[in-house]
Amino acid sequence: MKVRRVETFKVAPRWVFVRLETDDGLVGWGEASLEGRADTVAAAVAELSGYLVGKDPRPVEDHFQVLYRGGFYRGGPVLGSALSGLEQALWDVKGKALGVPVYELLGGPARERVRVYNWIAGDRPQEVEAGVRAQRERGVTAVKMNATAEMHYIDSHAKVDAVLARVAAAREAGGPDFDIAIDFHGRAHRGMAKVLAHELEPLHPMFIEEPVPPGNDEALADVARHTSVPIALGERLYTRWDAKGALTSGVVDVLQPDVCHAGGILETRKIAAMAEAFDVAVALHCPLGPIALAACLQVDAATPNAFIQEQSQTIHYNQGMDMFRYLTAPLAYEDGYVALPTAPGLGIEVAEDVVREAARDAAREGLAWRNPVWRNEDGTFSEW
Repeated sequence: MKVRRVETFKVAPRWVFVRLETDDGLVGWGEASLEGRADTVAAAVAELSGYLVGKDPRPVEDHFQVLYRGGFYRGGPVLGSALSGLEQALWDVKGKALGVPVYELLGGPARERVRVYNWIAGDRPQEVEAGVRAQRERGVTAVKMNATAEMHYIDSHAKVDAVLARVAAAREAGGPDFDIAIDFHGRAHRGMAKVLAHELEPLHPMFIEEPVPPGNDEALADVARHTSVPIALGERLYTRWDAKGALTSGVVDVLQPDVCHAGGILETRKIAAMAEAFDVAVALHCPLGPIALAACLQVDAATPNAFIQEQSQTIHYNQGMDMFRYLTAPLAYEDGYVALPTAPGLGIEVAEDVVREAARDAAREGLAWRNPVWRNEDGTFSEW
């Protein structure tokens, strides 16, 4: 078996799919989505895939080592995402060749189903009560919401009060048994993050995510001293070498590697095993497409310390489209959980004709999703 060709497809709303075909007709799919950098990642996939064409796709670990280390310069979101998409596709092919889901090749299932959460509101969260009620009606038992929009290094307590009011409204609508995660998205800095983390505590968040921008380890430790709420981060960490520092810091309670950025399925599983050794929970980051979600579920299935899975079914970036349009059938949900896929490989069947048509539409329309640029009242740049 040899890799015959690799293709990438940029599709709405902001995703990059990778298709890997072998000379005996097997097709593997992966997702290399990197929000706001689709063209850059697609170019990196094309560059890396030159090594794979003509080679046996099954030695996934060896291919990872060469693609990650062989270029001398390594790591980061672009190379990490390109490598992740290719690695997922290799696993998809290998699982299909052996007739088993990928998680059977990672040690077998450690659970029967995976709990999920959905997003409510938007980048500037407003109407959260209706969002919580809608999710409860869908059978979802947990949600995530953005904490705040623009926030300066030191800002008005009125913005803190607004955050508290929104989270209180969500708590009231959901009730005491409903879980609410609060994503700071790195928008707050040390001074305001300490205030927010402390004052949110009585509302019992499931976790607070990225309370300060990445790279501010000292500030993160300071925030942790002001709250007992679990602290989550990890979507902007790439490979186990980045995750190592976060775990040894002692302030992370929930690690959130992204299977589309961190290096792929096996690398994410290794990161999760490291987290388990530090008694840290895992909640894989995935506000992306259906192939990414399927890859996450393969890792979740084999990971004892994974406790909940993010998904983008109702996220504001996907408004007006069904994320499962790119699959021949949706995943199976019940009571806030998704069943483990049982089909070989990633456990899904991609609707290739839909993907190709969507890629043509994206090219014709010049699809180019970009991160918004925010500014504070005084004109300074503000974290999105």
